[in-house]
Amino acid sequence: MPWWSWIVIWIALVALSLLFFVVLGVRLFRQFMTTVKELGEAADRFSQLPSTAPNPIPAEPGASVIPVPGPAVFAPPARIRHEYHAAKSARQEARRLRRVQRKTDRGQPQRLHDIEFS
Repeated sequence: MPWWSWIVIWIALVALSLLFFVVLGVRLFRQFMTTVKELGEAADRFSQLPSTAPNPIPAEPGASVIPVPGPAVFAPPARIRHEYHAAKSARQEARRLRRVQRKTDRGQPQRLHDIEFS
């Protein structure tokens, strides 16, 4: 191999590595700018305090109402505990009713535990 081919090879290697670093830099810069833009949007969205209406009114007459959580930090623990247990028993009862209905629809035998409450 002639001596000048080594120079051409090294120039090509250096040029390709510089091109690689430039492409990596551009890609990193674009990702950084996207992150900064999303952080700005998130800061704008979370900088405004949500309205704390205790009983929200649904927009449509048939829409379900999603209750806004109250200030549980400042509420008495006994009331919060009572609300938790009441909601828990309501969820259990709803699951039991769905299970009874599902087994009735399929023609399956009911559990004794489920029948006792019916």
